[in-house]
Amino acid sequence: MGIALDGLVSGLDTTSLIKALMDVQAIPRNLLNAKMTDKGVVISNLQSLNSSLQELATKAKDAAVPGSMARFTTASSSPAVTVAAGAEAGEIAADIVVDRIAQRHTVVTAAYAAWPDDPPVLTLQNAAGEKLQITADSTSPQDVARAISSAGFGVTARAIASGTDADGNPAYRLQLTAADAGAAGVFQVFRGDIAAVDAGTATDLAGDPGAAVIAAGVDAQIRLWAGTAAEQTITSASGTFTDLFPGIDVTVTAVTTDPVTVTVASDTAEQAKAHGEFITGIATILGRIAKGSTATVAASVGDATTLGVFTGDSTVRALRLALTDAVQHPVEGMSPSSVGIDVDRHGVLTFDEERFAAAVADDPAKVSRMFSGIAARVQDVAETYSDKYDGLLTSRITGQQSEVTSLGEQIERWDVRLAQRKSTLERTYARLETQLAQLQSQSSYLTSQLAALPMSQKGSNS
Repeated sequence: MGIALDGLVSGLDTTSLIKALMDVQAIPRNLLNAKMTDKGVVISNLQSLNSSLQELATKAKDAAVPGSMARFTTASSSPAVTVAAGAEAGEIAADIVVDRIAQRHTVVTAAYAAWPDDPPVLTLQNAAGEKLQITADSTSPQDVARAISSAGFGVTARAIASGTDADGNPAYRLQLTAADAGAAGVFQVFRGDIAAVDAGTATDLAGDPGAAVIAAGVDAQIRLWAGTAAEQTITSASGTFTDLFPGIDVTVTAVTTDPVTVTVASDTAEQAKAHGEFITGIATILGRIAKGSTATVAASVGDATTLGVFTGDSTVRALRLALTDAVQHPVEGMSPSSVGIDVDRHGVLTFDEERFAAAVADDPAKVSRMFSGIAARVQDVAETYSDKYDGLLTSRITGQQSEVTSLGEQIERWDVRLAQRKSTLERTYARLETQLAQLQSQSSYLTSQLAALPMSQKGSNS
């Protein structure tokens, strides 16, 4: 820490004098810094608004798809059958009989202490008749299992301890399982190369004494409208029947003897809630803009008027108007207010779930089209302003950031000038103290010389 030697001769508080002078000199620099700070706040709020718009654009894109905002309740009379309804679903009730469920083809070999062939050469053959020849690194059952699993042929193998052989050596069985369920996953494993398989001389491991096909790969099978003239049999390799009915997936996990009743019904309450959440998201953005654009007028003389962070921003003002228009303008001649979407005279957006539910009950298709139209317009507005490359709000943020960069450069130049000015003042006052010290020294010398003169000389001089 430096030692201040203020006014040793003059008695002046030079540090305070210099600081006071520098405070005056720094006023333009401080004004620039305050302006940069204010713009930083504006940029932060604009970026937050832009992020919210981007999220809204994504939600609006999904909501613009007809039927995407529909909500359904699903039910099944048996846990063996589950139902899932998507955007294209509709109300339905149907009976299903599950004849069988999908299974993975599984084979267990006879027990081996070591593979009978050295080197172990095997051939895998899938349901399509395609073959792959593999060779294990050793006769170890573990190495054979590893070779089968790593072959990439859709079959995995594990060596499972199975007691000992006649000589007391540890024995192992290989359990081979298809990667995919269903008939397409059926496979065979042969001891021997492809030529031996083609010639019919290779040994099918599943046919060895003590070996077995534990589970045959089969597709799941169900029947619709069983016992009627319209009975229909349908199969699925995975056990999930995708789009069994339009937009409805059914998954079976157990065989049933009696028909299982599955139902899909519209859930008006959940549908109204989903639409309300979307509208609330827009209302939240409009509310943020309104709050940020409001100026707080001085309550009394001497108080300052506080401007909102978006006050006077034409881009944000245009965004607010565009979003409001996108929500409140009619679609196919139908006013959004008729389904509970209202904008009051202050620009506040609200959603009435009861009125929406009543409109859905009256004409669900028309309401769906109208809401899709609103969502499409909202998506267009949100993307126009928030696009990360040429969005209007994005460009506004970029412009503000450029101004902040320019202000920063100006402040840096001011810092250099102020540092130079401070050095100049410090040198000036230092020279002043030096000159005063010299003058004081000369004064002391002259005083001492005068004091040393004889009294007669002093008298004659008087």
